[in-house]
Amino acid sequence: MSRVLVAMSGGVDSSLAAALLVEQGHDVVGVTMKTFCYSATPGHGKTCCGLDGIADARRVAVSLGIPHFVFDVEEDFERDVIEDFVAEYAVGRTPNPCVRCNGYTKFGGLLDRGRALGCDTIASGHYARALHEPDGSVLLRAVDRDKDQSYFLWGLPPGLLPRLHFPLGALTKPEVRARARALRLATADKPESQEICFVPTGDYRDLLVKRLGPRHPALESGPLVDVNGDILGEHRGYAGFTVGQRKGLGGGFVEPMFVLEIRPETREVVVGPRDALGRDRVTLSELNWLSAEPKVGDRVGVQLRHRAPEVDGVVIEAGGSLTLELAHPVAAVTPGQSAVVFDGERVLGGGRILSASGRRPPQTLPSPSAPRRTADPAPRP
Repeated sequence: MSRVLVAMSGGVDSSLAAALLVEQGHDVVGVTMKTFCYSATPGHGKTCCGLDGIADARRVAVSLGIPHFVFDVEEDFERDVIEDFVAEYAVGRTPNPCVRCNGYTKFGGLLDRGRALGCDTIASGHYARALHEPDGSVLLRAVDRDKDQSYFLWGLPPGLLPRLHFPLGALTKPEVRARARALRLATADKPESQEICFVPTGDYRDLLVKRLGPRHPALESGPLVDVNGDILGEHRGYAGFTVGQRKGLGGGFVEPMFVLEIRPETREVVVGPRDALGRDRVTLSELNWLSAEPKVGDRVGVQLRHRAPEVDGVVIEAGGSLTLELAHPVAAVTPGQSAVVFDGERVLGGGRILSASGRRPPQTLPSPSAPRRTADPAPRP
């Protein structure tokens, strides 16, 4: 058995991941990452990455009889996650900080730090599966599709995949709770944290005001317009909006209105009815591939938001960016969010949504007879 470094956030999932590896006979080392200075953030101690999380992770580690360390990754987290988060909102896009944290801070440098402790593999409590075979390793969706977190893992360094364990990949959340209770883990009934860990107030605009200043164009008022450019009203900063949003647009419209587009160069927020939200062509940038890169003409599955259903697509452009035609229009395809590309259960990789457009005449949609990339059914661990 290998010596495994387990990322422990102080929640039930990572706690049980560590416990299962101990049961399996691995030599386990627990580590919690300190992402920033909590003393400068009132009330932060109770968030998922706060001081309470560190304390709970240590309690579990003690009960399991494994060593526990705290890694200070404040500088990396600031650069890779918080600065990126602010910069994306400043230009009218909606970032996904969990993807950045996993790809850069949480996993990106963790193995190098773990090697100093004699660890050669890494584990976490994510609901996903890593299948290791003689011809290579692949990342798969979790068995429990309701809890599947593979969407957040497309940005992992490809070379790291052979050294990853996801012990919860074949379990459901109720099974995880039950196993944790049976093992008397201190975190067995701990509630899940839903907020962005570095926004303890619950309103990300507070962070933007602090970092950008209240006079930044992203936070200043601008026109609310329709698709024809006609002014319908005024907003109080385009950074407060995301594509698909309905709340905060004011009343007085004949039908419900939604954000269709954000134009930072003119500070315009474009709104329209629900049926104008559909997009069936999407371009991705900042690509990362964990498996073979899809080629022009390949049919793949695409997930455009966490918890969004997968949609079929066909690759029409590949290279420095990837452009996909979707089998049908999808609402609220949001620049800045992640688009993850699947081949069956297998995560091929993904990228950030650069742009989306639609709708096109039906005859230009992919032919049902076009071949789709297929993978052998993934075995249940």
